Amino acid sequence: MASISRHENGRWRARYRDASGKQHAKHFKRKVDAQRWLDEVTASVVIGAYITPGAGRVTFREYAEDWRKVQVHRPGTVVAIEGALKRHVYPVIGDRPLETVRPSDIQAMVKGMSLSPSSVRVAMRYVSGIFKAAVMDRRIAVSPCVGIRLPRIEVRRVEVVSTETVLAMVSAVPERMRGLLVLAAGTGMRQGEIFGLTVDRIDFLRRTVRVDRQLVDGRFGPPKTDSSVRTIPLPQTVIDALAAHLQAHPAGEEGFVFTRNSGAPWRRSAFSEKWSAARKATGTPEDATMHSLRHYYASLLIRHGESVKVVQDRLGHATAAETLDTYSHLWPDSEDRTRDAVDAVLATAEDSLRTVHPV
Repeated sequence: MASISRHENGRWRARYRDASGKQHAKHFKRKVDAQRWLDEVTASVVIGAYITPGAGRVTFREYAEDWRKVQVHRPGTVVAIEGALKRHVYPVIGDRPLETVRPSDIQAMVKGMSLSPSSVRVAMRYVSGIFKAAVMDRRIAVSPCVGIRLPRIEVRRVEVVSTETVLAMVSAVPERMRGLLVLAAGTGMRQGEIFGLTVDRIDFLRRTVRVDRQLVDGRFGPPKTDSSVRTIPLPQTVIDALAAHLQAHPAGEEGFVFTRNSGAPWRRSAFSEKWSAARKATGTPEDATMHSLRHYYASLLIRHGESVKVVQDRLGHATAAETLDTYSHLWPDSEDRTRDAVDAVLATAEDSLRTVHPV
């Protein structure tokens, strides 16, 4: 219900009630301006773009925290979102009301992020999702994230560590970690998948390991993606390493295959400390991480003629395109095969032409 009335001071008062019954009013010098304001409000209600006055006064931090509580995310994603917001977003726009954040503010925040281009894009995906939700909740009319320019990601070829480097790292880490590294290099399993591996997931008779969960901050969670659920064949080298490890360090009540001296499962920080020490001792490049062993495993499969589909399945990639984007440069070059294929046809054709006598 809307109306316009003239106030005692000569100004025109326009008012209306929103869907909740709350009254909103505004004063104008001219009646035509009051009517225009009411028409705009009515139009926004009709097209579904109406924003209750004051709805956008909630701060970005308050709204984002409420948004986080109702999202259905994997444990790893929950940790990643919380970290990105608290370290790189809240310090910049956390205390700003939603309605005051402009595209220029978002662009300035992006430019000021001391992160890699890919990490900036991940953080902005979270921020954009939050503002999109705010638009859907009718907190703000439009998202300030539209049209933001993000840093370009330079595609870098995966550099595969050598077998000598892998063996050197296995020898350099504490004895309790050696089987872990052999498993990583021999199966391509992700760090969280290995940390969460329990004895019941290993089939020594069939020589396979089942990957259907990972350990995130000491708790079990689903793998990175649905495609990450897989069964990986275990080479005899890995079987022997696992058997030797379990003989020296039997699994506890919870069944974890790999644990620290305390018997607790590995955490990323504790593992990284040991890995870093071994890396320095062996002269391994600084950019080599445990994920490098996953790349090493992929390179072995490719070198021995496995197809893109097989490599995709073993690594648990969501698509074959992801596998090719990462490892296409490792597949053997096909130039010689191309030359041979053409020569096999054209050379035969030329021989036939030479034997044809003119009429």
